[in-house]
Amino acid sequence: MIVEQIYTGCLAQGAYYIESNGEAVVIDPLREVEPYIKKADRNGAKIKYVLETHFHADFVSGHLDLSKKTGAPIVYGPTANPSFDAHIAKDGEEFKVGNVTLKVLHTPGHTMESTCYLLKDENGKDVALFSGDTLFIGDVGRPDLAQKVVADLTQDKLAGYLFDSLRNKIMPLADDIIVYPAHGAGSACGKNMSKETTDTLGHQKETNYALRANMTKEEFIKEVTTGLVAPPAYFPLNVMLNIQGYESIDKVLERGQHDLSPAAFETAANETGALILDTRDPQTFTKGFVPNSINIGIDGSFAPWVGAMIPDIKQEILLVTEEGREEEVITRLARVGYDYTIGYLKGGFEAWKNAGKEVDQIKSISANDLAEIMEKEKVNVVDVRKKSEYQSEHILDAENEPLDFINDSMAHLDKNKTYYVHCAGGYRSMIFNSILRARGYDKLIDIKGGFKDIKETAKFKITDYVCPSTLL
Repeated sequence: MIVEQIYTGCLAQGAYYIESNGEAVVIDPLREVEPYIKKADRNGAKIKYVLETHFHADFVSGHLDLSKKTGAPIVYGPTANPSFDAHIAKDGEEFKVGNVTLKVLHTPGHTMESTCYLLKDENGKDVALFSGDTLFIGDVGRPDLAQKVVADLTQDKLAGYLFDSLRNKIMPLADDIIVYPAHGAGSACGKNMSKETTDTLGHQKETNYALRANMTKEEFIKEVTTGLVAPPAYFPLNVMLNIQGYESIDKVLERGQHDLSPAAFETAANETGALILDTRDPQTFTKGFVPNSINIGIDGSFAPWVGAMIPDIKQEILLVTEEGREEEVITRLARVGYDYTIGYLKGGFEAWKNAGKEVDQIKSISANDLAEIMEKEKVNVVDVRKKSEYQSEHILDAENEPLDFINDSMAHLDKNKTYYVHCAGGYRSMIFNSILRARGYDKLIDIKGGFKDIKETAKFKITDYVCPSTLL
């Protein structure tokens, strides 16, 4: 028996490949499915089922393409009602895969169709639980997402269902079972997830706040719902793609991989209204970029921030990337439903600059530079980290404008004032600066290295440290 976690750091997402005696299943596949197919081919195995734990909100699953290319049926848990052919399993139904068995455990709460799959070995012993977004390491799935899709649901109702699912279906299982969740730290599908991506169920019973044995349903509902903020705007849009279907990833890649000369790129931007997305490193971007570009670096939490910052998943996109990474960027956009990349700048930004086209810049200074300026004058410091990070500790008198709510920030910031902007390490602040720059805020100065460098200089007045809460 082979059990492999295929973890994607950008989405903090775990897909799973399970193989036994020439047969395999894939649980919660990503949009690009060729790696799963090649893995099975190398091992001489046939993919028998595509198992989905629920209708995902944070990414577009690869279930349709994988099923089409392998002939494997798509399986959902009870109450699922997709717009395509799928096997809707009954609670307790079992699926044989080689010499092992996967049992369906219907666990509503994160969503109503949420389902875990219990893996039994060839001797019938329970060995692993693929828990989807029902149970994470250190947390449980947030119960406020399905209410955006299903009428008459509230987050309190969902949290109540989740409490019952955990107590009745999961906590009675043996302590030595390995828990394999769909996400880890960094995902917006929960509040307090661990950086660890697996654990024993017994250890989770001891350490996971949501699995306390003496917890009442009312206490559970309060703790699970406290600190929730609005989910990223793209979440319900991805849910609908996963329910209704989507275009093949092959067509998305074909459409996006059009190399455009600087002149053709400029024409396309002017004629289509496409968003120019620059995925280079933030500190490379700051030194020079195509005017009105938005910077979301590919080497960071790229897909979730694209989803949070670009409200329309049908938005046409033109890319500026590091040479050779165009296909990677198009693929990672498609993972969260942004399928309308229409081309990229051939030769990258250097080609644009060498063609004599207009170039823009954002000033970036070190934390030491900021400290020297603050010794001489009062400045406006903007901290774009999440509220929970800011509350934990921040520069005294700094203003908190979380990147997640950037549209609200425009109501608070004055275009005529100079702002020194930082996040934790420099990734989010450049997203913030580039978006506002494109909207006419031209007095934003980036602090490279973010709060990490600010603390290390020991030259700033920092508020007393408070242990971070479970706020998102």
